Amino acid sequence: MTKMADSSSSVEIVEGCRLPVLRKNQEHEDEWPLAEILSVKEVSGRKLYYVHYIDFNKRLDEWVTVDRLDMKKLQFPKKEAKTPTKNGLPGSRPSSPEREVVRTAIPNPEPRKSLDLNVQPTATAPSRGKTLPTPVQKRKVESTVPLVAQVTPASPVFSLPVSTETPQGAIFPAVRETNAFKSREDHEQLSSLTTNGTARRLIPAQPGRKRKANCGGTDEDSQDSSDGIPTAPRMTGSLVSDRSHDDIVTRMKNIECIELGRHRLKPWYFSPYPQELTSLPILYLCEFCLKYLKSLKCLQRHLTKCNLRHPPGNEIYRKGTISFFEIDGRKNKTYSQNLCLLAKCFLDHKTLYYDTDPFLFYVMTEYDCKGFHIVGYFSKEKESTEDYNVACILTLPPYQRRGYGKLLIEFSYELSKVEGKTGTPEKPLSDLGLLSYRSYWSQTILEILMDLKPDNGERPQITINEISEITSVKKEDVISTLQYLNLINYYKGQYILTLSEDIVEGHERAMQKRHLRIDPKCLHFTPKDWSKRGKW
Repeated sequence: MTKMADSSSSVEIVEGCRLPVLRKNQEHEDEWPLAEILSVKEVSGRKLYYVHYIDFNKRLDEWVTVDRLDMKKLQFPKKEAKTPTKNGLPGSRPSSPEREVVRTAIPNPEPRKSLDLNVQPTATAPSRGKTLPTPVQKRKVESTVPLVAQVTPASPVFSLPVSTETPQGAIFPAVRETNAFKSREDHEQLSSLTTNGTARRLIPAQPGRKRKANCGGTDEDSQDSSDGIPTAPRMTGSLVSDRSHDDIVTRMKNIECIELGRHRLKPWYFSPYPQELTSLPILYLCEFCLKYLKSLKCLQRHLTKCNLRHPPGNEIYRKGTISFFEIDGRKNKTYSQNLCLLAKCFLDHKTLYYDTDPFLFYVMTEYDCKGFHIVGYFSKEKESTEDYNVACILTLPPYQRRGYGKLLIEFSYELSKVEGKTGTPEKPLSDLGLLSYRSYWSQTILEILMDLKPDNGERPQITINEISEITSVKKEDVISTLQYLNLINYYKGQYILTLSEDIVEGHERAMQKRHLRIDPKCLHFTPKDWSKRGKW
């Protein structure tokens, strides 16, 4: 039974307590969501409480004063039975009020609609593995496209709650992590540094990976698991992380503010910068080499010696002021690690290897008279056994909601086209990452369907495989997007795609707003065969 505290001032609030906390919503109205106390500290004789709002994204966590706490509804954590641990010491960490694992799913005001493709066991329904002609027709605008699809009940349909509390402009699938921190043992960190700033590998052939905390994640964390339980991390170069362990330290933001060029950024999540830097009011970064410094004077002194005015590596794309640089994680290790440390401040769902050798980093920049300023980036494995063309992807907050996210995604698929492959982002995607990918897939597929012309007076036809080959989007993502848009219907033994006027009009409006596009003619990229170790 959960204990309820009275409003007496003598009640001591400890870590693990839950109670309503006052905050402002998007309409700047007061609300009292339930929150968990993660940490307590005293500054200038005044107590501050670090709270995580239950069922809200971790980026909203913050330090609050006692006057924002509703003491009348205070819930104390249950006492956990002391059980012997591996080292023989009893476990005494207080548990949450509920014994079940709390998954902080982002609120979803409007559940997404997805249409399951059920293969009818009729004589006309093809057997598994065969392709199906699928006409596409527009309601009131007749245009039918038979689609060939290898449709099985196992086709993934990714759906997750959509945050109503945060901006929808960033892209984040996540970041890889490096060594094990001494006191910060788990989580989705991104750097290779221990708490004292040093780096180490646990196993030479298989670098140590941090384990992710389960608390504070969203429902998409378990996309790849049919029973909702995260699967064990693969021992290859993947970013999929094990979230079965929780570390209270890594659940808390540890950097107050970052100054990067002309921008000051407020981090959303924990990032494993050296411990001595976490107490600074502002962490200074060189915007060209991303080296972190503890003071403005140190930064000014560094800038007199730093000759970089663009990311290291090869510039493989330039159009207007937008450029992309390809950076080899082996040749530019320091830059890659610094980039991952910065990105981890805004990515929450993946962990990072210290060994950046297996990765390529593609950094998007915006040019002005002072140099090439980083806008965002994505990373990918040099060799992916599962057709991943993106491992981590991020648009920095100052550039969000301006179309750069879709530009990064489009560029990743342009690279896949040059490589002659289909690709997919590594799962799980963050909430904003899934929104951006779903939007890109929808616009790209609808663009192809609407450009189809009738053949000899008959309705146009196209197959799932053809859509996949044209766009380099993996077939499973094409099918799940068609399901998400509710376009697929089963009619007289075949799958029909039906485009309503609402979908057509919505797509046309969206494309009018999409001004930034990748021009394949400006891409100068030659793929390498990374299976040959000499290329490394």
